[in-house]
Amino acid sequence: MTDRTPQTIKFYQTGTHTVGNRLLDESKRTVQASMDRSNAITSGHRACQGCGEALGARYALDTAMRATDGQLVAVNATGCLEVFTTPYPETSWQLPWLHSLFGNAPAVATGVAAALRVKGRKDIKVVAQGGDGGTTDIGFGCLSGMFERNDDVLYICYDNEAYMNTGVQRSSATPPAARTATTQAIGEAPGNVFGTGKNMPLIAMAHNIPYVATASVADLHDLEAKVTKAMGMSGARYIHIMVPCPLGWGTASDATIHVARLAVESGLFPLFEAEHGEVTKATKIRRRVPVEDYLCIQKRFAHLFRKDAKDIASIAAIQRMADHNIERFGLLDGEAPS
Repeated sequence: MTDRTPQTIKFYQTGTHTVGNRLLDESKRTVQASMDRSNAITSGHRACQGCGEALGARYALDTAMRATDGQLVAVNATGCLEVFTTPYPETSWQLPWLHSLFGNAPAVATGVAAALRVKGRKDIKVVAQGGDGGTTDIGFGCLSGMFERNDDVLYICYDNEAYMNTGVQRSSATPPAARTATTQAIGEAPGNVFGTGKNMPLIAMAHNIPYVATASVADLHDLEAKVTKAMGMSGARYIHIMVPCPLGWGTASDATIHVARLAVESGLFPLFEAEHGEVTKATKIRRRVPVEDYLCIQKRFAHLFRKDAKDIASIAAIQRMADHNIERFGLLDGEAPS
């Protein structure tokens, strides 16, 4: 007998101008689905296919442009985003955009904000942005200073977990056991060592700044909401966005969203918001998956899954990290942050 139970029709491709998107209420559409989007990053850039950073930056900057009615200045640290959008003498940016050194984007953005304040231009907002290398390593001191002074700047870190632009070297955001050019998959403890690195969102929270959030290209509505909220606030704000890198992670170019979603659903990359040092909201995990599902599709972790010797101990250690995040941020239904 045929099952005639009514089913909800699902429309896909809802982030574009397709029919599926037009059936959505305007409040549920992404900024990219709007005809008045700013196209802050336009065509012609040279990002790799499937680049998570290009996607994350486009949504973040277009959202910031919408929130400020186009009254926005962006300061960009040296890195992938700067290199693939501005091959001399060309640019893919369609807003006032400044290129800083690798490590001083927060300081330059602070100077821009100060100049606008002196000129009485309270209507213009400033965004600084960089990769994990320019944020957690080279620019760490300048960023901490920006936080400590509570400068009126939103800093966005696009975290692809290594120095991808210069050859996939380890950064302090590189996860344990990951293979990079400087943490080879050799020896008794292949890949990046455990117990190192920095958790930049937590460090930002320790400065008691007005707003800190994590976001992912796996949930663009959440990313947009957090950027919009940050642009409506004053003082130092920080958003840390996970942006998978197909080249450095060894994933298929069409798997960027999938691998980003697995990072969230496994608990390795919790999505949360914090204000003045206290977590105010955490996104619950909809379908919890083991970290092994996330790790096994990335070539940078291939050495953990060798047929002759699966590294059960390392996988278990990474699982404990995810479990700790789940408990700490209360990521499962019925749980509150610990």
